[in-house]
Amino acid sequence: MSSRPALGKIGVWTAALKTDSLPSEQVSEVAAELDELGYGAIWLGGSPSPDQAGVLLGATPRITIATGILSIWDHEAAYVAERHTALNAAHDGRFLLGLGVSHSAIAGERYRRPYTAMKEYLTALDSAPAPVPATQRVLAALGPKMLELSRDRATGAHPYLVTPEHTAEARDILGKDSVLAPELKVVLDTDPDRARATARGYLARYLALPNYTNNFLRLGFEDADFADGGSDRLISAMFALGDAEVIRARVDEFLAAGADHVAIQVVTESPLADVPRAQWRTLAEALPLDKG
Repeated sequence: MSSRPALGKIGVWTAALKTDSLPSEQVSEVAAELDELGYGAIWLGGSPSPDQAGVLLGATPRITIATGILSIWDHEAAYVAERHTALNAAHDGRFLLGLGVSHSAIAGERYRRPYTAMKEYLTALDSAPAPVPATQRVLAALGPKMLELSRDRATGAHPYLVTPEHTAEARDILGKDSVLAPELKVVLDTDPDRARATARGYLARYLALPNYTNNFLRLGFEDADFADGGSDRLISAMFALGDAEVIRARVDEFLAAGADHVAIQVVTESPLADVPRAQWRTLAEALPLDKG
């Protein structure tokens, strides 16, 4: 795709800035600070709606706001297209629509033929009264088929819970022109045992989701790596654990492997609810942000 979203090299991934988690005033204050710190994007996690992304857009003058990701099972395509158009018109085109098929354990009986469902959803966005251009959407993609769809019918991919090795493979599939914006989980803690315990407590929920464990198997892990919240080998591969310089080194690995942008998720004991402002400030000093 010829027109690429303005993401910068580093963004923040968080589910805590949804307005059903915090008062909108606090969400706005935090988003404004992330903008001022120089992050290129805020990826709003936890299957957000366009209107929840709109709160962040209204609080910021510069930063791109992306859904990371919006579940295709939760929102009709025509509604998403209408809100996407309205939000971008009001906020200088800063809304990037991240779409995904979620998981059968979350979507329930609605979860059928996910690859076909995504293709049909993209067609519905294309044919809506206010279409969403392919250049303004990315797909949550792990396997080859969804990565190819990200290349052919979106501006690129936003893979979640992956490694630099996966990033290199994804770049080969996407080609040089598509956006590749993987998410990276980090634990800012220099105590190795405590950091691994924090990571393991969070990873355990993902080990019950076949979309992720199947991808881990493709990457060379084994069923034994999924026991007890994940082996040390799996934890070390999926998380950056340590101080800001350790995290910077892992970010550099992703960029060297072909990522255009890395979405940092700071993992704490309650990562879906905590707003780790101190950690975001620390990382802003160590990471390659555009501080203008």
